[in-house]
Amino acid sequence: MAKTITICFTNNKGGSGKSTTCSNLGAAMSRAGKKVLLVDGDMQLNLSLAVFPEDWVLEHAQGEKNLYHAIGKQEDLTDYIVHTPYESLDLIPSSTLMSSIEYELFTKWQREFILKKCIQKIKDSGVYDYILIDAPPTLGGWVMNILCASDKVIIPVEASPWGMFGLANMFEFLGEVKQIAPDLEVAGIVVTKVDTRKNYFKQTMETLHQLDNIHVFDNLIRVDSTIEWSQDNSIPVVEYKKSSRSAKEYTELAREVMDYVSR
Repeated sequence: MAKTITICFTNNKGGSGKSTTCSNLGAAMSRAGKKVLLVDGDMQLNLSLAVFPEDWVLEHAQGEKNLYHAIGKQEDLTDYIVHTPYESLDLIPSSTLMSSIEYELFTKWQREFILKKCIQKIKDSGVYDYILIDAPPTLGGWVMNILCASDKVIIPVEASPWGMFGLANMFEFLGEVKQIAPDLEVAGIVVTKVDTRKNYFKQTMETLHQLDNIHVFDNLIRVDSTIEWSQDNSIPVVEYKKSSRSAKEYTELAREVMDYVSR
């Protein structure tokens, strides 16, 4: 039985393309024949909105079959899985109540490992090839929980003047997490919202390639209005318009990521 690989998508800067990268890589992996579970760990619900319409997402966010209630009860997440409209792609939806999860975890025993405990049965079952977790744009106890439950970390970085902002804090935080989760590995950085005509794109790439021992994935995600249209329709771009440039880029990136994290 192949081992399930859990990948967290995180960056403490908002707007880096975390949810978009997580959802489209998941959809591209499932199209490549892999069984994928998406876990929406963000109160903004963007990962859920990437695969389900707003009414459905809000209904589940206000109900009890979502990640917030599972974490609160410290229950196995198996019963919280829902099937998306796409073959081999499942989801554990989020809730807007995740905004209070930091406070609720504070007094819990071994609070950094609650998500890991809740997801362990799913990992051990080997049903999924990949579990992809979308983290909120913060550096706190809940993100630490997500990181401790993950095998690999992918950091989406926006190719913009502000894209690198806070990246040093992100790596410092990852260093702290590795003290209690030493097996956690940074798989690398995915560069998003790329406009190759802009000087700051070149500056971003030069700066990233100067980082010590940090892999930068070869496949870039360029600015493409098709991504926004796919989000407006709650359909991953690799399903929304397969012939689009962004769909092809996410498909190639998914192949690169799968090859890299399985080494």
